[in-house]
Amino acid sequence: MSADCIFCKIVAGRIPSTKVYEDDAALAFMDIGPIVKGHVLVIPKAHHDPLTAVPAPLLARVMQVVQKVAAAQMAGLGADGVNLHQANGAAAGQVVPHVHFHVIPRFANDGHRWNWKAGAYSAPAEAAALADRIRGALQAGAGGQA
Repeated sequence: MSADCIFCKIVAGRIPSTKVYEDDAALAFMDIGPIVKGHVLVIPKAHHDPLTAVPAPLLARVMQVVQKVAAAQMAGLGADGVNLHQANGAAAGQVVPHVHFHVIPRFANDGHRWNWKAGAYSAPAEAAALADRIRGALQAGAGGQA
């Protein structure tokens, strides 16, 4: 637990939340600022940040809860689809420094549109060079356990 983390305070019961699922490792609760109504946050109960520091077995457990919540949104809310979002680091838009996943139910007529502007590589060689750097980091041990 981190004393100044809002999600740790929710886990400890010091800040109220509307829980949808809880087990010994993870907590899922309604986002107070939903992108689409029914938007749920799934967190590990233990404080971890960044994503790359979460032990692989715990991350797998959290992702199982993400999957359960997504299925429940589709069955319980009649969602037509689900978006998953995880921002890792301030540069990516992360506001709360505790690993968390947004599970957002989507409906054909919900009106939400992502402000996503696809870019492009200058040439296939640029993508290949970046892929080589990523592969090199993976071979050097970056990326944790597989």
